[in-house]
Amino acid sequence: MATTSDLKVGIAIRFNNELHSVISVEHRTPGNLRAFYQVKMKNLKNGKTIENRFRSGEEIIIERLEQKNYQFLYKDQSNFYFMENETFDQIHLPDEVIGDQGKYMKEGQIVQILFNMGKPVFFELPPHVILKVTSAPPGIKGNTATGATKPVTVETGTIVNAPLFINEGDVIKVDTRTGEYIERMKT
Repeated sequence: MATTSDLKVGIAIRFNNELHSVISVEHRTPGNLRAFYQVKMKNLKNGKTIENRFRSGEEIIIERLEQKNYQFLYKDQSNFYFMENETFDQIHLPDEVIGDQGKYMKEGQIVQILFNMGKPVFFELPPHVILKVTSAPPGIKGNTATGATKPVTVETGTIVNAPLFINEGDVIKVDTRTGEYIERMKT
């Protein structure tokens, strides 16, 4: 068993029977009161961020996570299929584990999957992906107010709000965490 003095940014702990990744740790000693650790952590199951106060010396359970890079192969009705590039082992993850990030994956995309005791527990795309625009309505002349956007369809079938100057065939960078347009890429 580990104690709160072992808490460090980036480790995974079991808190309330769920895995959490530690985002920040702050040791506080307020005046004549007992010291404590203020910990900000991200739930690896649902992605929510929480804060908790641990007493100094309190026991915690540190989990060992294994991180591997996988290549996205394809998707069927309810699963996403991936292959490890070194061993060519294939795994599949259900829609619930992938979540909204699945909308920005294209075949061949490299992703990171975290495993706990051989079981996949967390999936992560790179923060930005580059996608080709497959369908874009023409910009309406005169509608050039600052920040004007239009919905465009990218190669994964997802609709992204992009500026009026984006046309079919353009390549754009999209933030996978928010689904927002970032910039047009030069081809």
